[in-house]
Amino acid sequence: MTVSNPDAHPRITAEEFLATEPDSFSSTFGDVEIIDGAVVRLMAQSEAHSRVVRRLGAALEDARDPAGPCLRVGSDVAVRFADADDRRTDHRLNVRYPDIFVRDCEPYDVNTVRDHIALIVEVVSKSTVDTDTSEKHTLYARTGIPAYLIVHFDKSWEIIDRIEEYRLDWSGLRYMPHKVHRTALVLDTPVTLAITFDALHRP
Repeated sequence: MTVSNPDAHPRITAEEFLATEPDSFSSTFGDVEIIDGAVVRLMAQSEAHSRVVRRLGAALEDARDPAGPCLRVGSDVAVRFADADDRRTDHRLNVRYPDIFVRDCEPYDVNTVRDHIALIVEVVSKSTVDTDTSEKHTLYARTGIPAYLIVHFDKSWEIIDRIEEYRLDWSGLRYMPHKVHRTALVLDTPVTLAITFDALHRP
């Protein structure tokens, strides 16, 4: 969802971000991500993108096992990742807003929630292809998030073409392809789920 050169955007320190109420921050900057301190405004998403995020999030919530570990599903919630190695305080902060994530039920803290996430999902749009498939692919793996799903649309940007599932390899530092789902998403972790693509994107 990022646009243009991060250096062309306003900058913010971790202290400024943490001292600001989330609602106040959004009203000042709009929908953003923060990359090495740069406040990067996000492109508006399509109806199809919004629909898939909403339905997949609901499906993951419904798939939680009441007898299993306590899990919560979040969407577009701030997650702070490791600061950049830079002496300038306004060139360090990294905050992302994943389309969907599944985490444990520890109290939410923007600074530590990344350590409690079991699965992240990004739904690709025209403006996020490179970020979702390369930059975030690397970031989430290095953070140690066990599983990553990337939802790809076909050329119409209305119909799901495939969902790529990645799992951390033995080193815990990179993702390895686990499965490419073609007509339905079937998961065994962190929840057991089977849902057809038609159910995710039907009008």
